[in-house]
Amino acid sequence: MKASVSMGLGRGFEPREVSIEAPIGREVLVAVRASGLCHSDVHLAQTDFGIPMPAVFGHEVAGVVLAVGSEVTTISVGDHVVACLVQYCGLCRECIAGRSFACINKAATLRAAGEPPRLTFGEGPLNQVYGIGGFAEQALVHENQLAVVNKQIPFPQASILGCGTVTGAGAVINSAQVRVGDTVAVVGTGGVGLNAISGARLAGALRIIAIDIDDAKLRVAERFGATDTVNAAEMDPVHAVLELTGGVDHAFEVIGLESTQQQTIQMVRPGGGAYFVGLAKPDAKIELSTSLPMLRAHTSVVGVHMGSTNLKHDIPMYADLYVQGRLNLDDLISQEISLGDIDDAYDHLARGGVIRSVVTSF
Repeated sequence: MKASVSMGLGRGFEPREVSIEAPIGREVLVAVRASGLCHSDVHLAQTDFGIPMPAVFGHEVAGVVLAVGSEVTTISVGDHVVACLVQYCGLCRECIAGRSFACINKAATLRAAGEPPRLTFGEGPLNQVYGIGGFAEQALVHENQLAVVNKQIPFPQASILGCGTVTGAGAVINSAQVRVGDTVAVVGTGGVGLNAISGARLAGALRIIAIDIDDAKLRVAERFGATDTVNAAEMDPVHAVLELTGGVDHAFEVIGLESTQQQTIQMVRPGGGAYFVGLAKPDAKIELSTSLPMLRAHTSVVGVHMGSTNLKHDIPMYADLYVQGRLNLDDLISQEISLGDIDDAYDHLARGGVIRSVVTSF
């Protein structure tokens, strides 16, 4: 089959012929119909996070089930499914407590030592990043990483659910538990930030402040539910948020920069929370005051992974909300591309003006 392979750190994405195994155990073979280009994939492919190469990236996957392993119980051939990079065993203390996103036995979703690799390239194994490897015609994925969705949702829109939506909307709905009448600031209005704005709208936030340095992106944010916009290139965003609200209940940083993380903390009211959603560099650090004013403020600073999502529940729910016309996914898709266009599409993303490119031609 065709797959886009990263041969080494910073070497881009190259279409190659690779081999994929038949499903065993709890594995599901998926015909990939759409694969979204999340910024974190190119970040991991260019920065040394310890990802073994060569590798197949791509984790925003939607497709149709072709075959299932003998132990699969929740998914059938012909189902429409969405993949998610949350890997969970279902048996550890975190999973049993309902925190599958924090599973301590993620390797349970992978093949065991001694079993043949799911993907091979030439004569050697090919790393399937996060157990998905969605920049390919087919993906072989553990059933715990797949959610069955409403067949009325188009595949490109469905693909975004597995990362951009669960991360952004989930940070608001699950991690922060935003309630009706709360005030929210979202720093960064890319794909995840726009989904955070959608989540705040769904949760009933009274005021949703979108912050970015690009007026065009801020105008898009208004279509997703932002009630106010702040261009951080033209004014101090902290001062602007404090002027508008006196401090928000919840502030979400979805970029992964130390400077904007510090600003996010300064935007919240006493008793409020700052939530770090964006993927920062491995050596990123910020300084926190532990002085009496900080203690009196009761400010929470929370790291968020994958929107604290329960993928089997949340992804089908978001799909249904889209079908009902209550969740905007259409405006997230900037272009549909082929498997050979991934490098160019990531270049366009870096230059701005693109929210999500989705591979739909393999």
